[in-house]
Amino acid sequence: MKYVIIGNSAAGIGAVEKIRQLDKSGEITIISSEPHHTYSRPLISYLLQGKTDEQRMKYRDDDFYKRNKCTFLAGKTVTKICPDNKYVELDDKKTIPYDKLLVAAGSSAFVPPIEGLDTVKDKFTFMSLDDARKLQASLGKEKKVLILGAGLIGLKCAEGILDKVKEITVVDLAPRILSSILDDEGARIVQDHLERKGMKFILSSGVKTFDGNTAILDNGASVDSDILVIAVGVRPNTKLLAGIADIDKGIIINDRCETSAKDIYAAGDCTQSVDVSTGQSKIMALLPNAYMQGECAGANMAGADMSFAKAIPMNAIGFFGLHIITAGSYYGDVYTDKKDGGYKKLFYGSDRLNGYILIKNVDKAGIYTSLIRERTPLSSIDFSLICERPGLMAFTKEERVRKLGGADL
Repeated sequence: MKYVIIGNSAAGIGAVEKIRQLDKSGEITIISSEPHHTYSRPLISYLLQGKTDEQRMKYRDDDFYKRNKCTFLAGKTVTKICPDNKYVELDDKKTIPYDKLLVAAGSSAFVPPIEGLDTVKDKFTFMSLDDARKLQASLGKEKKVLILGAGLIGLKCAEGILDKVKEITVVDLAPRILSSILDDEGARIVQDHLERKGMKFILSSGVKTFDGNTAILDNGASVDSDILVIAVGVRPNTKLLAGIADIDKGIIINDRCETSAKDIYAAGDCTQSVDVSTGQSKIMALLPNAYMQGECAGANMAGADMSFAKAIPMNAIGFFGLHIITAGSYYGDVYTDKKDGGYKKLFYGSDRLNGYILIKNVDKAGIYTSLIRERTPLSSIDFSLICERPGLMAFTKEERVRKLGGADL
């Protein structure tokens, strides 16, 4: 069996590990447009902070490819998939045949078409190790930085470089920071925390035009900077399957991680799948989902019968010691707790937990995540206890035994 995997991050690695559990001898070829050993993308901001290094950023050990008997084609880009003849073509015109193909091509930074953007000398995106290296080379204590985007990527970038530059200003069209994962009150808590660290924010505003290093905002104000970081969002890399498989905003997959094209699977940030907290098909570009989808795809590529139907939006992130975990969707009735300077909101309805926001006190968030993923009936647990003090004692004895793998409680 010839397995070809396009992509070398969490989804691709998950597929390799699952394939090798089931098929010890099939040929596995991993193709990556980046020239690097697999690494953890969320750590690039910590690299800039000096909290990690490139060796410790590696997602798997140095011998991963050898140990799993993989052919790793680094720095090679797939330019075409030929499903009829079952091969992929690389940018050097070389072709690689496959029996089963996994597209785990990830996503790319979206660069908006802003007038005058080409006149900005030092501009960067912040999606990859190479992006971080280039940005790091431009940093300096006398430099002012403008970051477009107050989402996860923009703010992690800001955290990573704050102590290495003179000033950071973050501009976003949304009226609050982290608008995709926090409500107004939660966002205000985090913004206050970041402002105390020295960050500046201009919200409900966008850049109308650039004149060299001066950004003219749509409210008439201007911001001067030496470095521009564009972090306004990402777009799934779906181009390879255009005209081959069904694509909406992302590559559409079923709960076996199959696309609509025969023997072609997809996983990770390039895909669109069902959010079990709402039943809606959406993009959920999250590392845990990517890895589990990769495992699912790898199992089915190797002939097993596996499904992954528990994807939910989830983010675990921290800024200067302030921890944030969110998951699911925010609708239904709301339980709120602001004790001890923390912030907790649980969203529930129809006998299910739909989502949550935790800021500062994030211990045992996994209990809430499990309730959402498993669609556990709230009537089967002590939900009032779970709201106040999440723990296994709120579950029935039978459920505790099941969760702990048969331990007698």
